[in-house]
Amino acid sequence: MTKYKGRLEMSEQRRPTMKDVARHANVSLSTVSYVLNDSGPVGHARRSRVLDAVRVLGYTPNESARRLRTKRAATVGLMLPDLRNQFFALIAEGVEAAAANQETLVVLCAPEAVGKTPEHYVRLLRSQSLDGLVYLPSGDGMTLNTALALAEAGPVVMVDELIRGFDVPSVVADSRGGARQIAEHVFSHGHRRVAIVEGPESLWTSEQRLSGYREAMARFGIAPSEALYFTGDHQEESGIRAAAELLKLPESERPTAFICVNDLMALGIYRYCRDAGLRIPADISVVGFDDISAASLVAPALSTVRQPAREMGYMAAEQLFHIIDQSDGPEEQRMVTLPTEVVLRESVAPPPGG
Repeated sequence: MTKYKGRLEMSEQRRPTMKDVARHANVSLSTVSYVLNDSGPVGHARRSRVLDAVRVLGYTPNESARRLRTKRAATVGLMLPDLRNQFFALIAEGVEAAAANQETLVVLCAPEAVGKTPEHYVRLLRSQSLDGLVYLPSGDGMTLNTALALAEAGPVVMVDELIRGFDVPSVVADSRGGARQIAEHVFSHGHRRVAIVEGPESLWTSEQRLSGYREAMARFGIAPSEALYFTGDHQEESGIRAAAELLKLPESERPTAFICVNDLMALGIYRYCRDAGLRIPADISVVGFDDISAASLVAPALSTVRQPAREMGYMAAEQLFHIIDQSDGPEEQRMVTLPTEVVLRESVAPPPGG
């Protein structure tokens, strides 16, 4: 009872320190450090006294001080466009899983979700003294200057996207190879009038996937100028607009298949076709990219390209922690490219009459 009262009195005055624990346990300060950080040999009796003192005094480690001593990250940032796209949410899940292993807090920033500019979060993140940042930029407002400003605040690892001239470690997927394979699947069914629903032109992934589609066109003897192009923003509404615009062309000109750089825009085309009384794939074939969970749930199930989103987030965070831990040594500049997988389902058939 007396000890419990002493704990209350101390907590009202000030937070107990390691020195208080050492004094209560009648051991040296280094012994307390060895026990709390599991960093050195301590006899069973002295270890028990330290743990009892921690419990009685209500001692909790000062994470800021511990971070300075161990050079381990206490808080890192994660900047994503938004969480409406399940692909981004899975990346966030991977980052959080890696951070949990390091007992590190993740601060999430999603500029597009709240109508803020990336520059707003640059200022915010720099003011929070984060240990590092995992960064997936969007096509809206993404500039080299923004990225460089982020890097001034601490280590940055890119995930899924690259910014030309911004040489930092990154984890990406083989977008070009996956795009080539899914386009070849469409062309192998006899489609020649296709619509390519792109993402923002400033994005590296948009460039990579467009290159993959054109490689498939070359293999099937189709000139890039023969395709129709629509630039979207990765949201479902873009797919609706693409279908509304391109399917109103004369029958001899309109596409028989849509190749989309992500699944959400492909699902927007699904919605438009359903409302317009068009059948997939009997009237229109559609393919996507990402393999979000909805791709397998719609009818007919969407053929797409699977990206290891959670693994990408996890590996990006692991790279960031490695850089932070090696802050006194040379920073390793490298890009990790993970494989993609084509998932063939039911959304592609030969063109009508073909």
